[in-house]
Amino acid sequence: MNVLVIGASRGIGLELVRQYRAEGAAVTATARDETGLARLRELGATAITFDVATAAGAASLAWPTDGLALDVVVLAAGVYGPRSSGLQTPTEAEFDAVMHTNVLGAMRVLPQLADALAPGARLAVISSRMGSIGLRASTSGWLYRASKAALNSVLKDASLALEGRAICVALHPGWVRTDMGGPAPISTWPRARAACAPRWPPCSPPTTGAS
Repeated sequence: MNVLVIGASRGIGLELVRQYRAEGAAVTATARDETGLARLRELGATAITFDVATAAGAASLAWPTDGLALDVVVLAAGVYGPRSSGLQTPTEAEFDAVMHTNVLGAMRVLPQLADALAPGARLAVISSRMGSIGLRASTSGWLYRASKAALNSVLKDASLALEGRAICVALHPGWVRTDMGGPAPISTWPRARAACAPRWPPCSPPTTGAS
């Protein structure tokens, strides 16, 4: 099995690399700095320097994935942004940082990977229930929420473009204790494993584009 994990220097992305390597998969994974790359190499993954937040970085993904015939792609790169608790207007810099990473990054990366997918590939983005509009009951982190709602829309469009070629899903791993998640009530990985483990939740062509 050929797997690509984008945004794997720490947190859920790194854990996915660890799990897939334990399953014997050939894993290619990305990180932005040498510390993250070293962690990936220690797990036996092919490590690529890559930053979804910059145009130059996002454009550099095509050649390392050329010819890989990827069975699984997981886009785990993301940032939270300001930890607001109400209708607190983000600064322009905060807005740009979150939206460039969480939304524009996906819009830059997904088109590059279309030709690298194996038939019947599975493509996932790490989203969040915080991006749901129908289930929303809080205003905390509203910039992050807006970015995840937009990411779900991007994933849906990707599922339409890749119909018949890949199953595309947006995964909600739960509030997991990571550097970004902070002191979450979920200790380390139980729910992340359930949502994102190598043995994916049941997915089939009728569910592609779901979040």
